Amino acid sequence: MDQVSIVCRRRHFSPRTEDSYRYWIRQFIYFNGKRHPNTLGGAEVEAYLNHLAVVRHVAASTQTQALNALVFLYDSVLQKPLGELTDLKRVQQRHRVPVVLTREEVKAVLDQMTGVPRLMAELIYGAGLRVGECVTLRVKDVDFSAGALNIRNGKGGKDRTTLLPQLLHAPLSQHLLRVAELHKRDLSHGAGLAPMPSALARKYPSASSSFGWQFVFPSTVLRPWGEGGRLARWHTSDSTIQRAFRDAKNRAGIHKHASVHTLRHSFATHLLASGTDIRTIQLLLGHRSLQTTMIYTHVIQVTKSVTSPFDSL
Repeated sequence: MDQVSIVCRRRHFSPRTEDSYRYWIRQFIYFNGKRHPNTLGGAEVEAYLNHLAVVRHVAASTQTQALNALVFLYDSVLQKPLGELTDLKRVQQRHRVPVVLTREEVKAVLDQMTGVPRLMAELIYGAGLRVGECVTLRVKDVDFSAGALNIRNGKGGKDRTTLLPQLLHAPLSQHLLRVAELHKRDLSHGAGLAPMPSALARKYPSASSSFGWQFVFPSTVLRPWGEGGRLARWHTSDSTIQRAFRDAKNRAGIHKHASVHTLRHSFATHLLASGTDIRTIQLLLGHRSLQTTMIYTHVIQVTKSVTSPFDSL
């Protein structure tokens, strides 16, 4: 497992990808009676993946994730390529339309939220952010003059620029003033560091203590960071906004199977409905393929300009 982590970090995989690969490799080892993967091969990989499909009834994306982890293990870590898996039973991919909230439903949920979680939810909806992109946003990447947010190292390691809603300039500015006060207090107590990506802490030794590198939504606690164990303030947890959104949705009486990520789907769908071209939406969302963005056209085309014959009775 240490070798898996080393190769993942050498290839600059995200921490979540590393955790996912480690999880599926462990499950594969347990499935085979804790035998070392060096003693296993393609037949055992096929048996495990077929078990996921036939016995555990996992989704197609889950089976694909496990397949990618095991191919990575044998190709890149053990240097023993699996070759063609001829007896692999792939789960059929189902194309589902994403859950989308109406503008009225979005407003109803936001009205049930307060404080920092509300600001985070407004930013996710107003800029089309993923939850991880919101919580890891840095102060230096907020551009009030251009009305833009610079998203660094998003999904797939890509950078992009998206909107900063005009109505959020004032509340976000006030929030950053409070973050600046918190940062000043941390510095006075010998802390005030923000964890830096890759090796930037060695390249720019003083950058981690600058306000620009602090997280827009910092954690409430300080934790040791780096070889010296100095106290640093990480970003807030994903669960903070997820839990607050779920509670607000229940209080608003909305029964759709919606999570905070639904706000990102709603952002794209509402832009499309208002006439924004699909290519612009693709750039704002950071999708690699236009086909991924095209799914939002199905959300509005199903009922757009069509009247049920029942209404004419």
